[in-house]
Amino acid sequence: MKYTLLAASLLFFSFSTVNASDNSLLKRAINGNHRSAEHKSRDQYRHPQETLNFFEVKPDMTVVEIWPGGKGWYTEILAPYLKDKGKLYAAHFSANSDTPYFKKNLKKFKEKTNAQPNIYGKMIISTLQPPKIIDIAPDGSADRVLTFRNIHNWMKNDQAPAVFKAMFNALKPGGILGIVEHRAIQGSDQDPKATSGYVKQCFVIIMAEQAGFEFVDQSEINANPKDTTIYPEGVWTLPPSLRLKEQDKEKYLSIGESDRMTLKFRKP
Repeated sequence: MKYTLLAASLLFFSFSTVNASDNSLLKRAINGNHRSAEHKSRDQYRHPQETLNFFEVKPDMTVVEIWPGGKGWYTEILAPYLKDKGKLYAAHFSANSDTPYFKKNLKKFKEKTNAQPNIYGKMIISTLQPPKIIDIAPDGSADRVLTFRNIHNWMKNDQAPAVFKAMFNALKPGGILGIVEHRAIQGSDQDPKATSGYVKQCFVIIMAEQAGFEFVDQSEINANPKDTTIYPEGVWTLPPSLRLKEQDKEKYLSIGESDRMTLKFRKP
């Protein structure tokens, strides 16, 4: 009995030490000098440490970040966190896209990451440009697939089923899909094109389950009760976009960034 208790205590201590070490490494990535003051100022809305801990991202994992955009806000954190023991795929737009916006953002992302090989040198840029090119990572290779505020874009272009399938295929059995998305008010009608940028949480859960995922948990880490979701320019009325520019700027700054769902799914 004493041996069992001792072994259990040592096991608990071991896990606690690993978790503390992981958290310390993640915190260093978040506080790193490679991140701009502008990007760090958004941590108060995006809660990167709490969010990545909720998704159970560990530094020795293979992680796919979906559509990191031109600035790679989360890439700035994931790349240094994973570079020594793990692997990061940045599933970006295609360089051969017919859409200038996609090509421009990929170019900006590559320029930024190529300029800091000590941070991003081990990252792999893959391609997600449905329906033509879907090659985010080898099938069954990823421990985690993460997407931040992208689902409304896929809905707008009728791409959501294809992307959810790609994310499912990339994950190992037991792997986790982590989703953060602008959250529409419960009970509202869901625009199938999500033109406001907001999506109902129950709608996202249904899409994930239709792709084969099991819903695991949800968190209010990125919730914002000040967000009414009803604005002239949709979610882009709020910061950081502030599409109305100086019109009611202080009002929208006082609201902050959007109310967001944070959802965790598992591939069986």
